[in-house]
Amino acid sequence: MLLDITFRKDLSRSFGVTLVVLVTIVVTIMLIKTLGQAAGGRVAAADVLLLLGFATLAQLPLILTLSLFMAVVATLSRMYRDSEMAVWLACGVPVRRWLSPIAQVGLPVVLVVATLVMLAWPWGNAQSQQLRERYEKRSDLSRVAPGQFQASRDGSKVFFIERDSNLGGMGRNVFILSQQGPSEAVTTAAGGQIVWDEGDRYLVLEQGQRTDSTPGSAVSTLARFERYRVLADRQVARSLDELPPKATDTWTLWQSELPRHRGELTWRLGMVLGTVNLALLGLGLAATNPRRPNSWGLLVALLTFVVYYNLINLSQSWVGRGRLDVSSALLVLHGPAFLLGLTLMAWRDEAIRLMRPWRRATT
Repeated sequence: MLLDITFRKDLSRSFGVTLVVLVTIVVTIMLIKTLGQAAGGRVAAADVLLLLGFATLAQLPLILTLSLFMAVVATLSRMYRDSEMAVWLACGVPVRRWLSPIAQVGLPVVLVVATLVMLAWPWGNAQSQQLRERYEKRSDLSRVAPGQFQASRDGSKVFFIERDSNLGGMGRNVFILSQQGPSEAVTTAAGGQIVWDEGDRYLVLEQGQRTDSTPGSAVSTLARFERYRVLADRQVARSLDELPPKATDTWTLWQSELPRHRGELTWRLGMVLGTVNLALLGLGLAATNPRRPNSWGLLVALLTFVVYYNLINLSQSWVGRGRLDVSSALLVLHGPAFLLGLTLMAWRDEAIRLMRPWRRATT
């Protein structure tokens, strides 16, 4: 039918444009964030592109959901403004007739969102976690750029190492400034190497000296050493069994009875159901008056999306704290949203049906 062909074409075009714009914005934001982490020494500079790809992959389900929702609202709103919708409604076509072309365009998007949330989301988060842990667990000085000062996590120590590739895992000209209470210590050494001992990271120095002093005091202590080990950072190694819920595969979440795992499963299922409900809500929220062109419809749609997405996150928190089980949380949140979408659609159809006798009487 002409209606299906025209609407599917417009909806697909609007969805593609919205998707490109949102992906560009998200990639830019994630790139700035990842570069900031690399500059701060929290991730390796060589892993920036990989981390950017994993972060974008993790945000892609949300982007696809928002793109489909905004495409439905924008396409139908344009049809209302151009009086194209009035023509179809005057021909006796009900609002529910648009469910078929929306389903034809939206069903592949829902399947992609389900695949990304159930498979790609935990895989991407697990890969990002492994990259970050691998960077933290390196036993050489390759994670420290030559001439770069790096602070410990608690900020009590500052390290400077001039790395020499000819020395393998060793670095030369090491400088450490540490502070414990009012006293300060400056340690210099000809060489050093990072080693791990029971989850803690140590910097082993060779051929150096240490100067202890207190600001405001003329007394200082100088000590020379042949070999000296300094605690660089405390780090508890994370095993595969201790991965965060967002990096755990869906099958493990399904079998687990831990509240935080059930909460993550609720979020993943909620994202899939939310994609369907938002497309249905967009059909009812898109109605506008062509005599009063404005952007209130898009603003209401954006507000609806923000509220709905926050409620999905809230349902994850409810299940994670043991207040609700998975089925109850999904029913409490997504059931009323689905009924609201059907109610809006039925209300539009009923309003049009009541207007037809009046139109016939006036003509």
